[in-house]
Amino acid sequence: MTTVKLGSTGIVTNKNGFGALPIQRISFDAAAELINEAYLNGITYFDTARAYSDSEEKLAYAFKKYNIPRDKIYIASKTMATDAAGLWKDLETSLKNLETDYIDVYQLHNPAFCPVPGGEDGLYDACLEAKEKGLIRHIAITNHRMAVAEEAVESGLYELLQYPFNYLITEREIKLAARCKELNIGFVAMKGMSGGLITRAEVSYAFIDQYDNVLPIWGVQRMTELQQFLDCGKNPPVYDEEMQTYVAKEREELCGDFCRACGYCMPCPVGIQINDCARMSLLVRRAPHSVYLNESFQEKMQQIKECLHCGQCSSRCPYGLDTPALLEKNLADYEAVLKDRSLAE
Repeated sequence: MTTVKLGSTGIVTNKNGFGALPIQRISFDAAAELINEAYLNGITYFDTARAYSDSEEKLAYAFKKYNIPRDKIYIASKTMATDAAGLWKDLETSLKNLETDYIDVYQLHNPAFCPVPGGEDGLYDACLEAKEKGLIRHIAITNHRMAVAEEAVESGLYELLQYPFNYLITEREIKLAARCKELNIGFVAMKGMSGGLITRAEVSYAFIDQYDNVLPIWGVQRMTELQQFLDCGKNPPVYDEEMQTYVAKEREELCGDFCRACGYCMPCPVGIQINDCARMSLLVRRAPHSVYLNESFQEKMQQIKECLHCGQCSSRCPYGLDTPALLEKNLADYEAVLKDRSLAE
């Protein structure tokens, strides 16, 4: 079993981590079965967040149902609070939901800036106090903004960084991971499958496995999805010439101005499901037509016509995308695919 050490936290865990965002979409018992299967196969790092609706509660339910020892697992959660009062409220709720006395890794969840001691927001000082009280063990940060991530790493204030990392990344992300290793900061990779755009789990695993300080957390909601990563952990695939050629082709097709499905642009005032609709051109070509050309997705895509061009989504996008323009482009392409399919039938 391949393991990874998360910097100065001292946490050593299976190279596979469990991303608990998708379990919001399944039942408590289905989630518990997944979590137990993950644990039985060596996964000990479980990542959730206060913003993931009932994800924390489902983790607690699973740990209790299957008698998973608290001292054998690491729980990471997050707060999107913008001030100290909000952080304390979120932390209290998370501890209650998770049915635990402490959280191993407590992360500031995608702040637009790098919180520091003495800041008016009070976030970092609250984290320090929570750590002194034993309520959290390690202070961490997640982000989608490279500038904020780089500042956090160089600040020396954070023991762990969570950042998007997959084979669609640039040299800047690779340097960021290398800098974390140099400074003994844990690095957790989110978006290992790029929000569903990456379809070969073994290629994504093999690419990330090249970086011995990087822990990928895979978001799963089905046993078949989990099994793919468990199989990779047991028999690590090699990032060979065939995979490198495949990735080069993927990068040519996918890199550039595409939606990463992080969801920070939402909610939309008129209800557009932006994190699906703004990347539909890619999704509809990378999955069976029945998945994205059904009536439900057709209705979602038609909602784009109600766009107010208010600019809220663009202002929130960590990647600086012109989201309304991207939505219009995806709608036009989607309707062309529908027309082609209709003609073919």
